[in-house]
Amino acid sequence: MKTLVFGQSGQVARELQAQGQVIALSRSDADLSDPASCAAAILHHDPQVVINAAAYTAVDQAETERDLAQLVNADAPAAMARACATTGARFLHISTDYVFDGSGQRPWTPQDETGPLGVYGQTKLDGETAVAGAGARHAILRTSWVFSAHGNNFVKTMLRLGADRDELTIVADQIGGPTPAADIAAALLAMAAQPDGPDGIYHFGGAPWVSWADFAREIFAQSQVNCRVTDIPTSQFPTPARRPANSRLDGQALARDYGISPPVWREGLTKVLDELTKT
Repeated sequence: MKTLVFGQSGQVARELQAQGQVIALSRSDADLSDPASCAAAILHHDPQVVINAAAYTAVDQAETERDLAQLVNADAPAAMARACATTGARFLHISTDYVFDGSGQRPWTPQDETGPLGVYGQTKLDGETAVAGAGARHAILRTSWVFSAHGNNFVKTMLRLGADRDELTIVADQIGGPTPAADIAAALLAMAAQPDGPDGIYHFGGAPWVSWADFAREIFAQSQVNCRVTDIPTSQFPTPARRPANSRLDGQALARDYGISPPVWREGLTKVLDELTKT
């Protein structure tokens, strides 16, 4: 099955290349700030499946770069989906827990009302809406707290800071599911292998749910880094963009329709740490 991936150096894109026979496009091949080039790439390669693993993910910077975030997160996926509708390719698109307002403690289902808190979440939601309305066969996979041995992510930040400090203060009132990029890639490839799978929005987040502070503690415990973690509330760590307090994602629909269960993030963390020690 010919599979085209937008994104080449991102966390999920790198795992897709490691796990599957895919054609991964770099920015020089298709610039997401130029949606027409994305559509042209699909028409040129004529794949059976297109996976969009690229996005504007600088959550805080998006607050001052709305136009660029809109281009990359909404306009480009819209162009991809319209091209897929033309060629008959199936389109798999990655989205985020940031489409929700983070209220309550109940896990979010795909049918729940959205309410982004900032520009990043709003542009990702706009992308979802555009993809769903483009007429292509599609599935949207919302995920959360992505980590891997590549790129910038919480695990690598904690390892860097923990190596130099005896104590770190970490937010403890944001709860979610850390999700290994390798498991996201595996889920997407499994979905791609089921060409008759249903369209729609699905959730895929790591289990069990945890706070950022407790996630940090597990990172230090597994890596044997001697750094103490002190809990703080979000109010003591202000950022330009508001973060959702509740990022729990209910993955029952994905398990029902595709047989894909939530990944156990502690196991994924062990693999990432092992990979980092070998590099």
